[in-house]
Amino acid sequence: MSMIRDLRAAVRPSRPSLRKDTGAYDATRDPSTPSAVVDCAVYRDGRRVETDKHLSPHEAMRQVRRDGGFVWIGLHEPSEAEFSGIAGEFGLHPLAVEDAVQAHQRPKLERYDDSLFTVFKTIHYVEHDELTANSEIVETGEVMCFTGRDFFITVRHGGQGSLRALRHRLQDDPELLAKGPSAVLHSIADHVVDGYVAVADAVQDDIDEVETEVFTPGRGGKVSRGVDSARIYQLKREVLEFKRAVAPLLRPMQLLSERPMRLVDPDIQKYFRDVADHLARVQEQVLGFDELLNSILQANLAQASVAQNEDMRKITSWAAIIAVPTMVCGVYGMNFDYMPETHWKLGYPVIMAITGVICLGIHRTLKRNGWL
Repeated sequence: MSMIRDLRAAVRPSRPSLRKDTGAYDATRDPSTPSAVVDCAVYRDGRRVETDKHLSPHEAMRQVRRDGGFVWIGLHEPSEAEFSGIAGEFGLHPLAVEDAVQAHQRPKLERYDDSLFTVFKTIHYVEHDELTANSEIVETGEVMCFTGRDFFITVRHGGQGSLRALRHRLQDDPELLAKGPSAVLHSIADHVVDGYVAVADAVQDDIDEVETEVFTPGRGGKVSRGVDSARIYQLKREVLEFKRAVAPLLRPMQLLSERPMRLVDPDIQKYFRDVADHLARVQEQVLGFDELLNSILQANLAQASVAQNEDMRKITSWAAIIAVPTMVCGVYGMNFDYMPETHWKLGYPVIMAITGVICLGIHRTLKRNGWL
């Protein structure tokens, strides 16, 4: 119990959990009581050990220490009180416990004496009928993984990124699951990166749509006036959020694939190389998205500037045409007694004809030069 008290003292107050705080973990708690524990199971020889009752983490770990295998515990947004008991049971490092409870961590890999602590950012593509200045394109979550010799603990934050289907797929592959906790770590890493690939393809479609709108000629083949710059900027912000999830994870995946670690099975380590390759490809895509959106934004602003210049040229052209009759009317409106053609019967139609010819000549000249 002293270790648990030390953990509680070391962990600073965290953000409130979305779930009602149910107190510290108790091995004797009724399974029907609300808890952060989503699933807790013992795996031996690659197969889930079936039991007649709901296993608590304490009971599961006791079975593992007695009969072998490993325990896999899944938690969703645990509070400090809910996680402190589990952390004490498995001897998790207080700094890693603090990160797991507080969330909002950067993707990383940290090695402690008896465990690995890995943080993944999960990305979910938000479907939308039309891209607007307020569209949410990607939604992020987090999965923290504690990998030990005989245990694997996942702490998930956010509404997306459920690992239930992944657990079932692994249970259908006993040969892989028999490799131990490192096989689960690889499967989660592969699952997260596969999600990145799918989101990158969807974001590519959104960028292609905006790019097409920007560079599609306007009516009559004229320069397009572009699209709402706020839409491009919003898309750039979402790509930046995507980039923050992908870029920091590349180094941890390279370490897992290249550097021998006693908690990672050598056969599993080879598979991390494939994950790192896929992640590198996604990172290149995301960096390309960022550069492409910069170019699209600049092109859109340039088109808006060109369209404004065209408007100003048209306004200036019509002002030049209107200046001719304005000048003539101003001259003949000065009420002098001795002015040419004022008493001539054909004076009015002749002056109007000359004015019209001059205006028509200016109009044709400006139109020939592309001002109108």
